[in-house]
Amino acid sequence: MELDKLPAHSNVNVHAKDTLTGKNQSMTITPGSGLTEEEIQNMVADAEIYATQDRELKASIGVANTAESVMNDTEKALKEFVDRLDKAEVDQIREKVPSLREFIAKCQSGESSATADDIKQRTNEFQTAVWTFFKECIRPAGRSTNTNTAQAEL
Repeated sequence: MELDKLPAHSNVNVHAKDTLTGKNQSMTITPGSGLTEEEIQNMVADAEIYATQDRELKASIGVANTAESVMNDTEKALKEFVDRLDKAEVDQIREKVPSLREFIAKCQSGESSATADDIKQRTNEFQTAVWTFFKECIRPAGRSTNTNTAQAEL
């Protein structure tokens, strides 16, 4: 007799024949979980609800990781270009980092009802402010470096 692996929810039909007497017997084995149809439907409905929550949580974690990366890159750039930046403006940018981190922490802990889109929006606002700041601060230094290079070549 050979048995293949069958899904847990399948019926198994078993046929046997006694080779000496030629007598046949058969039976059907039906899986039984002990759950009613209503309990099964409730479990399916719960799974669908949790699937939505899991997708939202996954999205929130993804944008929070992106935000953390942006903040880390910003802090690194502030240290790298500290000699080219205005201290007061650097302090303004640095103050935004803990604020964004706190917002994200509250979202992930459930203290806030903010969504992944809210985190993404706050991160984009932070990124825009940082980009504008660096663009204005670094550009003059880049121009003077190019001018010095051009003068050195003459």
